[in-house]
Amino acid sequence: MTAFPDFRSPRWAALSALLTTGVLLTACGSGSAGSGDDSGKPTSGGTLTFAVGSDAGCVDPQQVGSNESIYSVRQIVDSLTDQDPETGKIVPWLAKSWDINSDATQFTFHLRPGVTFSDGSKLTSQVVKDNFDAVPKLGALGTLAQGYLSSVKSTTAVDPLTVKVTFKEPNAQFLQATSTHSLGIESSASVQKTPQQKCSDGVVGTGPFVLKQYVQNQSITLAKRTGYDWGSSLWTKEGEAYLDKLVFKVVPEPGVRAGSLQSGQVDAISSVGKANEAALKGGQVTLLRRANPGVVFGLGINNSRPVLKDVKVRQAILAAVDRKQIADTVFPTGTQPATSVLAHTTPDYTDLSADLAFDAAKAKSLLDDAGWKAGSDGIRAKGGKKLSLVISWFPNAATNQPALELVQQQLKAVGIGVTLKQNQVSQFATTLQGGDFDLVWGNVTRADPDILRSSFSSNLANFYRLPASSLDTALSGQAATTATAKRKQLVDEAQKLIVQNAYNVPVVELQTQLAVTKKVHGLAFDSGSRIQLHDTWIG
Repeated sequence: MTAFPDFRSPRWAALSALLTTGVLLTACGSGSAGSGDDSGKPTSGGTLTFAVGSDAGCVDPQQVGSNESIYSVRQIVDSLTDQDPETGKIVPWLAKSWDINSDATQFTFHLRPGVTFSDGSKLTSQVVKDNFDAVPKLGALGTLAQGYLSSVKSTTAVDPLTVKVTFKEPNAQFLQATSTHSLGIESSASVQKTPQQKCSDGVVGTGPFVLKQYVQNQSITLAKRTGYDWGSSLWTKEGEAYLDKLVFKVVPEPGVRAGSLQSGQVDAISSVGKANEAALKGGQVTLLRRANPGVVFGLGINNSRPVLKDVKVRQAILAAVDRKQIADTVFPTGTQPATSVLAHTTPDYTDLSADLAFDAAKAKSLLDDAGWKAGSDGIRAKGGKKLSLVISWFPNAATNQPALELVQQQLKAVGIGVTLKQNQVSQFATTLQGGDFDLVWGNVTRADPDILRSSFSSNLANFYRLPASSLDTALSGQAATTATAKRKQLVDEAQKLIVQNAYNVPVVELQTQLAVTKKVHGLAFDSGSRIQLHDTWIG
């Protein structure tokens, strides 16, 4: 990529190459990167009403991991950098420029002057330091942010507008991490609140919108930030946002969301279900699609469970899942079966489709070898104990339950009994942290392969209770190298180790599919397939 004039590190080119691989964008209808027929002249004012399927029970961007909540809270905070969704290039936002030392252990950001939070306080290097210093104290809901700052040695306010972040070891992923909502910058007053207070009361940011009201499991209301003038360099409009108000209504039933859009009660909806596609196509509705980078939807395995410690049992589950059937039956048009633990839109993705081929006969053979024999009811047993597992899941997407019901049928066909256990969306992080699960359904979106380290390193949170192994070496190695080819090789190795040891069961790539009315213009996806609403207008 072409470096900005302010990028003074002579090694920048090598580092930037491994951080800026592009991700793919697809769309349906008249939209591409944005929505509607954008040939008209943008107009200011109005309210955008957006129906989402669930509420994570938290309005702190640094603690929210569910897309349905990220859509709203992302509008409250700005980040140091932004990432181009088409090229993957890291570009200025709150930081006008940055320097990176030769081994990627030190990142120095030069902040834009004149930026203020909605409470009137100024953005300074000390505020950024306060944010980063507080991340380790976020607790169970702050795991993404904590992973991005793992091995941080210090954050230093060099002068009022210069902040230096130093790591104990090379941390090549950190620049991309500064573009995420999880490291969105909050006011010092917000940082001083407890994580629970931030979740329930919200935070003060520098973003183009301000939180006005949060009614858990009902709605989130935002208002335009007056005087906003420091948007991302990717945005087309300078200054304040077009829209006066954003209302996110929680509408769990996909059919009701679709009906609300068609009747004009709402302007946009999330998680468009396959059953509603035909009714929404054409007319006054545009469908927008984008594949999410990161860890695909699949079954996270608690590798410490006695039954699941056996690699043959895990590999049998891997072989018993018919990914294409699930993708074609349950998910929106264009959804791809998983071909790795990473989605194909993730930098340094490796195609492991051969390792993820559906093979019921192989699954049965593996279970035979592991000593699990078929019983009269079709469920296998060993030593008088049934081969029965519980899959924990959360209703943050309409596709979750039907997808898992198919998984349940497919595993039963090879002799594995499955019980589906529904939990509240707000319990996702605590379920992982507590470890009281056999398998858990989920995904993690990030446009950088270091998401594998955050998810599967036994040296970090290790929610899936993986044993220490050569996987740790590959994961730590890819985070430490600034050499493009070397990082790709290590990411490739990590994907193979995860899939071939069946530490995780990849199933389908998450595809974000939204529907908007034709009067909505400029609704754009960011690099993580979430939305940016500063440039959105109604007309």
